[in-house]
Amino acid sequence: MARRRDRGDRSRAWQDRGLNVKVQCELCPKGCIIGPGQSGECRVRINLDGVLRSVVYGFPCSIAADDPVEKKPVFHFLPGTKILSLATVGCNLHCKNCQNWEISQANPEDSRAYACSPEKMVALARQLGRPSIAYTYTEPIVYYEYTHDTARLAREAGLRNVLVTAGYVNEGPWRELLQHIDAARIDLKSMSEAFYRDICSATLKPVQNALVVAKSMGVHLEVINLVIPTLNDKPEDLRGLSQWVHENLGKETPLHFSGFYPMYQMRHLPPTSLQTLETARSIAMSEGMEYVYIGNRQTEKGENTYCPACGKLLIQRVGFVVLQNRLREGKCPDCGKEIHGVWK
Repeated sequence: MARRRDRGDRSRAWQDRGLNVKVQCELCPKGCIIGPGQSGECRVRINLDGVLRSVVYGFPCSIAADDPVEKKPVFHFLPGTKILSLATVGCNLHCKNCQNWEISQANPEDSRAYACSPEKMVALARQLGRPSIAYTYTEPIVYYEYTHDTARLAREAGLRNVLVTAGYVNEGPWRELLQHIDAARIDLKSMSEAFYRDICSATLKPVQNALVVAKSMGVHLEVINLVIPTLNDKPEDLRGLSQWVHENLGKETPLHFSGFYPMYQMRHLPPTSLQTLETARSIAMSEGMEYVYIGNRQTEKGENTYCPACGKLLIQRVGFVVLQNRLREGKCPDCGKEIHGVWK
């Protein structure tokens, strides 16, 4: 069953000489031109009678009730809390390293789904006592209407919304969605257009714009970079990315360097070494970034939050578990520095 929001679909339509009504999707930069009964690259937005409709609205393929918010990873947003997570199938990128490729690259008809309207999802979050809902696992941009409506209702119910996304979206719909989003964890996969083209079937500039727009709208922002051996792990790659984040998003923006494991179409590459991840963290901190983390590897310091003023330990983590949180009203208890984040 397909459904779309009352505001109408995000497309423009015309008839070709055969009187077939084609539509062009205006949600993401790919601008797919879609014939009757066909879908775009994301597989979940289909031209039905000249109208572009989402066929996954209200039909998540995954619902997780007990995710720690740190799993996203989001470290400076309500640490230690559980978050209700949801996803539908589909993605507008085709990353060769995708860890969730079995659902991100799936066709809707080939994946199980649960009937769960936005109203039911919000009610479930409240029933479970979860303070937030995460739109995650695949790409919430392609299930835009479902994300938008659920987030709006969640806000009305006093809940928070966390978006986990690659940020490959056009500015108009992005700004509209962000009105209902409290935190966004956005991938910055590389500073190379060639990387985005060859590895992700995408482009860099729209992602950079999405990051800047999110920051300008006051959304709590955290950036993640998956460090892949031989592809984006050179010191100059890591330094260029750190400099861009510092200059465009601010030194206070949490930056996560995550370890790659061989997955999907990249099983021939080795896992990222801990040494490479520690080098990435050191480079980012040398460029002035205040909160830099290491993910997918346990480290002595790379998972913890330290005060950028006095250097004292503030939040101690092991994996996704918060062992201690010393913050007092969002400030360092030792020197009083205000720590960037959403703490209550």
